[in-house]
Amino acid sequence: MNPSALSAPAASAWSDHLVVLPVVLPIAVAGVMFLLDERRHRLKAALSLATVLALLAVALVLVGRVDAAAQVYRLGNWAAPYGIVLVADRLSALMLALAGMLGLCALVFSFARWGQAGPRFHGLFLLLLMGVNGAFLTGDLFNLFVFFEVMLAASYGLVLHGSGEVRIRAGLGYIAVNLVASLFFLVGVSLIYGTMGTLNMADLARRVAAPASGEQALFEVGCAVLGLAFLIKCSAWPLGFWLPTTYAAASAPAAAVLAILSKVGIYVVVRLSLLLFGAGSSAGFGQTWILAAGLATMAYGTIGILAARDLTRAAGYAVMISSGTLLAALGTGSGGALAGALYYLLGSTLAAGALFLLAEILQRGRDPARADQPVFADEYRDPFDDADATEIGRALPAAVALLGIGVLLCTLMLAGIPPLAGFVGKLAMFTGLAAGPITAPAWWLIAALTLSSFGTLMPLVRLGIRNLWVPSDDPPPVLRPTEFAALAGLLAACLALALWGGPALAYADATVRWLAQPQDYVRAVLGTVQEGVRP
Repeated sequence: MNPSALSAPAASAWSDHLVVLPVVLPIAVAGVMFLLDERRHRLKAALSLATVLALLAVALVLVGRVDAAAQVYRLGNWAAPYGIVLVADRLSALMLALAGMLGLCALVFSFARWGQAGPRFHGLFLLLLMGVNGAFLTGDLFNLFVFFEVMLAASYGLVLHGSGEVRIRAGLGYIAVNLVASLFFLVGVSLIYGTMGTLNMADLARRVAAPASGEQALFEVGCAVLGLAFLIKCSAWPLGFWLPTTYAAASAPAAAVLAILSKVGIYVVVRLSLLLFGAGSSAGFGQTWILAAGLATMAYGTIGILAARDLTRAAGYAVMISSGTLLAALGTGSGGALAGALYYLLGSTLAAGALFLLAEILQRGRDPARADQPVFADEYRDPFDDADATEIGRALPAAVALLGIGVLLCTLMLAGIPPLAGFVGKLAMFTGLAAGPITAPAWWLIAALTLSSFGTLMPLVRLGIRNLWVPSDDPPPVLRPTEFAALAGLLAACLALALWGGPALAYADATVRWLAQPQDYVRAVLGTVQEGVRP
């Protein structure tokens, strides 16, 4: 494979291969995992940990390398649009880093017991990350579909991991919904290819500038069908009814890493909206519908979290509110609001993942019939672990303090209360909306952000008090060192996002400015930009 990068087209240094590593590395290690005996738990855990650490390191390096220009990796040295390209720019690198951080902490948390609750956990986990990373990096719609399906296939296994009737029921519903979404995906892609003759995103952006007679309407229909598939996958109302039930039924580490899956749909909606419909005759196509879907999702998520009776379902609704916030910000057409929403996306996703892990610790053991009690078969037990397979963990001196601090930080982050990044992100959205004429969509978003903050704060405070302060005959919550490390990592990332909020907001603002200039993306992938010229 001979890569080429916009910043150094003739370079052949090893660092130019970083763009393909987030795809190649996890699938290669996952293949090795499936060949290993199921009893080699320690070896599999070590391989998984090393792989995810490497993925996070690569993502952070890419965040720095794409600061000046995008990096394009052409597989087989085939020029776009005929060959497969992977594109790392500000947005994709940012999402890679988010997926790497969330995946690392979820994996470390699974070492306590969930990694041994069934077969093939580590292989499925790495395949999920491979699909997520590929979806963020791919430069064409066909391979986007391929990576989506790999990601979803792995997520099916992770949702069902650990057995239990509740988990199986929720998992089967989750599979059915995503199969329907995949059908819409195929139909939309077929219509787009039939009208434009290409599926390369950069080539589509070039061709849509001057569509042939009669093509524009059919192309927009194809994009609408494709957008419907993405709205299902990012849990937009009324298509996201499946998310709280599915995530609440899944094991804690699976639910935490699945929090990034809905953001893959958000990523694609943002990418294609600004790339294909930022200018030209189709400028603003679907923007009103995206705004309506975002506001409705925020309202549904707020009502759901108010009615939630446990932290796990509350975390699921918080994921929906986060997705709805970004959709609504995109729908307003304000670049400043979108930059603030991207910043809020980072903190809210990390906090939702941490809340899933906290819910597992606080709620386990209180109800033996709950679906989060794994069933360990003899062949899945670690032969090097003398502890009983049903042992939950040992009490650590700082366990209760960490759990209390964790619930508080997640509550402040998700509700957008000072001084954490959730508040900074919402304030940045308010500032961005106020920078120009405040239109009716801007007022709707301001109202939705305010109401969702109060609607998130009250139930999370109530659930935190019930789980930590109300006297109970149940044994006190305990956790193992790996669970402690995973929680501490996510909470530290949330705090770091607030402490270095200035550089993070500047990066988000620069990302939106890059997305608002699709000709730079087209030039990076195709070389010379010839707008309005069809091959």
